[in-house]
Amino acid sequence: MNNVRKILHLDLDAFYCAVEEQREPTLQGKPFAVGGQPAERGVVASCSYPARQFGVRSAMPMSQAIRLCPALLIVPARHSAYRRVSKQVMAHLYALTPLVEQLSIDEAFLDVTALAAPAETIARQLQTTIRQALQLPCSLGVATNKLLAKTANSVGKAAVRNGTSPNAITVVPPGREAEFLAPLPCAELWGVGPKTAQRLQELGMATIGDMARWPEGDLFQRFGKNGSDLARHARGIDTRPVETQRASKSISQETTFTRDVRDDEQLRRILREQAEAVSQELKRKRLGATTVKLKLRWSDFTTFSRQSTFDQPTDDAEQIRAAANRLFDQAWQGQLVRLIGVGVSGLSNAARQLSLWDAPNEKEEKLWQAVETLRKRFGDRAIQRGAPMADDPDRE
Repeated sequence: MNNVRKILHLDLDAFYCAVEEQREPTLQGKPFAVGGQPAERGVVASCSYPARQFGVRSAMPMSQAIRLCPALLIVPARHSAYRRVSKQVMAHLYALTPLVEQLSIDEAFLDVTALAAPAETIARQLQTTIRQALQLPCSLGVATNKLLAKTANSVGKAAVRNGTSPNAITVVPPGREAEFLAPLPCAELWGVGPKTAQRLQELGMATIGDMARWPEGDLFQRFGKNGSDLARHARGIDTRPVETQRASKSISQETTFTRDVRDDEQLRRILREQAEAVSQELKRKRLGATTVKLKLRWSDFTTFSRQSTFDQPTDDAEQIRAAANRLFDQAWQGQLVRLIGVGVSGLSNAARQLSLWDAPNEKEEKLWQAVETLRKRFGDRAIQRGAPMADDPDRE
């Protein structure tokens, strides 16, 4: 058993709310949510555990949250404060091990295999340290791989339903991974979304144990490579390392309107601005993208997405805008739009395709250095592409 890994998954309990309770102690024990006002189409970014007793959840429209809990207090988000405290938390993780994979502002994996103490002991010491040093509650999953550590943490947190921070530590002993997973619903398995869960249910698989007993070859035929991953994961097998550097998988920009929009000119202007912002980020990271994705959410909260793929990687704003416009033409039939977004994926360091906006080699570099300098000084809108003229024969 000397080669058995010791992986921790740490998740700060209602992180935004915990930070707000430090600022305003009178919030403790009360139902409150961090997010925007209902009149401004705000959503719940985080909610306290007393609020969750009423059914309030993250990502829920604030108007719905108020209906569920009329006494709900609404606290504006302070993202700079959350980022600052998150860095303090991560510093404690790095003090334990350099093998830290930060998943989000309040969540991370740690590989503590090299440490002599038992994994559960390390988890309890870390939980105590964060509580005493930063006055923050957190929960941890302890297992031999990332899949089980994260699942264990989710199960442990969900088991606490008394309206307080879970402060849970859930351990999956080595060799009992499949046994731990078997009774859980398929949707609890990392990588199983609602559509996949529905298909598994239709095939007669209600639990992860059912998936583990299903022929892997049949899962591969039905779900492709993801089917093979599901078969291995259902048996508790996960060899992925803790990645200390997370490469960007996508870049996106989204706009949620305070009032639904149906104006074609306004929507296309925002698409142009979003494409430009995505292009700037690609250039800053020296990346090219092969796929452009358009996301639209109608007034009834139905979300529509469609994507288009290039033959060559690009970071060119005009190419991204044109692709997004074509997707928009296919999707939009005059509906009221609540949200619109443009994103790119298929990122690589492959050579980019140059456009008229780009200059090659050293000229390109100098141009973009000058553009970035002007934008930093005068704002992102200081330099933008011009819109095509009305008599432009290439205008879409």
